[in-house]
Amino acid sequence: MNENVSKYIESLKSKKVAFVGMGVANVPCAKWLASKGIEVYACDRRDKEYIGTDICDELENLGVNFSLGDNYLEILPKMDIVFRSHGILPFQNKWVGECIERGQKVTTEMEVFFSLCPSKIIAVTGSNGKTTTTTLISEMLKAEGKTVYLGGNIGKALMPELENIKDSDIAVVELSSFQLLTMGNMVNKPDIAVVTNIESTHLDHHISLDEYVDAKRNILIYQNQNARTVLNADCDYSIGNKVYHDMRFDVRGKLYQFSIKHKVENGAYLNENNNIVYSENGNETVVMNKNDIIIPGMHNVENYCTAIAAVWGLVKPETMKKVANTFGGVEHRIEFVREYNGVKYYNDSIATSPSRVISGLKAFNQKIIMICGGSDKGNDMSEMVPYIIDKVKLLVLNGATADKIYECVISNPNYKNSGLEIIKTDTMQNALQFAKDNAVKGDIVSLCPACPAFDQFKTFEYRGREFKKIVNGFDD
Repeated sequence: MNENVSKYIESLKSKKVAFVGMGVANVPCAKWLASKGIEVYACDRRDKEYIGTDICDELENLGVNFSLGDNYLEILPKMDIVFRSHGILPFQNKWVGECIERGQKVTTEMEVFFSLCPSKIIAVTGSNGKTTTTTLISEMLKAEGKTVYLGGNIGKALMPELENIKDSDIAVVELSSFQLLTMGNMVNKPDIAVVTNIESTHLDHHISLDEYVDAKRNILIYQNQNARTVLNADCDYSIGNKVYHDMRFDVRGKLYQFSIKHKVENGAYLNENNNIVYSENGNETVVMNKNDIIIPGMHNVENYCTAIAAVWGLVKPETMKKVANTFGGVEHRIEFVREYNGVKYYNDSIATSPSRVISGLKAFNQKIIMICGGSDKGNDMSEMVPYIIDKVKLLVLNGATADKIYECVISNPNYKNSGLEIIKTDTMQNALQFAKDNAVKGDIVSLCPACPAFDQFKTFEYRGREFKKIVNGFDD
C-alpha cells in the first residue's frame, strides 16, 4: 500500500466518518473504511429495503452504524468527516454548509482518490459520450498490457482501490459535473484530461448553465505544463453566458483535439476516405478505417477519435485497431439484446437527453420502433423531433414525460404528413408489449428514453436491465 494512503487511513482511526447517500460510490467506500477499523456511519433517507438488505447486512457485519429515514441527518453534528454522495450538490443542500460552519470536513470519494492516487490518471468528462470513451481508453490500455483501474461515474468506486494501485498502473476515470463541482484540489491532476463535448443539460440540478460549464472546467484547470488535454474541435465550449470560457483558453499543458468533420493539427480526425488519422507535429498516421469499428453510429467513430487522441504514445496503433475490431460496446448504449421473430431489440437506456437520442437514431439505417419517456430534467425535446419524424415509424411513449414529448412531436409542422404513429402507455412492460405486438420481421425496436429513469426506476441501469429482462422473457 502507498505510504500516503496508509497515513490517510491511520489519520481516520480516531474519527467518526459519515457517508451521506448510500449509492454505488459510498457503499463500497464505507465497507472499505469500516474494514480498516474506522468508525463509520451510513446515512440515507431511504430504508434498508431500498438500499438493499444484503448490502446493509454486509455493512452491519463490518460494524457500520445506520442513520436512516426522515431524520437521517441528525447524527451529522457528531461526525468529524462527512462524505457526501456525488449526487448531493453542496450549494443546494444547506446541511453541507452547516457541517462546514461547525468545522467538519465535507468531501467525496473522488476528491480523496485524486489527492492520494499514486498512478497516472486519465479523466474523461462531457455531456455525452463519456462512458463509451472512458471504456474505450481502458480497453485500449488493457489490450496494450497495462494494469488499468476503471471507475468513477462509470459505476465503480475507486477509493477502495487505493491500497492496490501502483505508480506504474493507470487509473481511467469518468467524471460527471456533480463529481467535478467541488474538485478544486486536483494539483497537477489529471495527467490526461478529456472533455468530449458540452451542451445544455442537467439544468434541473445545477443552479445555472454557467455552474455546469465551470464544473466541467475543473477537469483541466488544475493540470500542469506536462499534461495532455483532449478537446472536441467540433464543439463550442463557450456555451455558458461567460463566452470567454471556451475551454481551449484554459489548457495548461498541450492541447490535442478530435474531429469527425475536418482535419486537426494535433490529435485524431476522420478524413475524406473514412480513415481515422492521428496527426502531430506535421506527422500523420492512419490508425483504422471507420468500417473497422463494429459498434454502430457516427458518434462511436467520434468516440474512437477521442480515445485515440487521449492514449497516443501509450498504445500502439495496431492495438487500437484490434480493439475496434472486437469491442462490442458498453451496456445500455445501443446494446443489442435479442432478435425475436425477426425483430431486433436494442437497449439504449443511457440516452437520457435528446442529443443522445439523435445519435442513437442515426446509428440505424432504417425507420425503427422507438420506446421513449422518463422523468423530466428540463431538456428541450424539440431538437430531437425532426429525427424522430425522419427515423421512427412507431413512437411508444411512457413515463412522466410522455405528454411533454407527445405535444412536442405533434406540434412540428412535418408531423402531419409523416406517417409516424404515436401511442402513449404507462409502464415499460406495456410499452414493450405494444412494440412487440406491432413489430414485423425486419423491424428494430430500441429503448431511446430521452430522459432519466427516476419516474419508474432507481437509475437508467435499472431501466435498461428491466428492458432486457422483459425482452429476454419473450416466449419463443
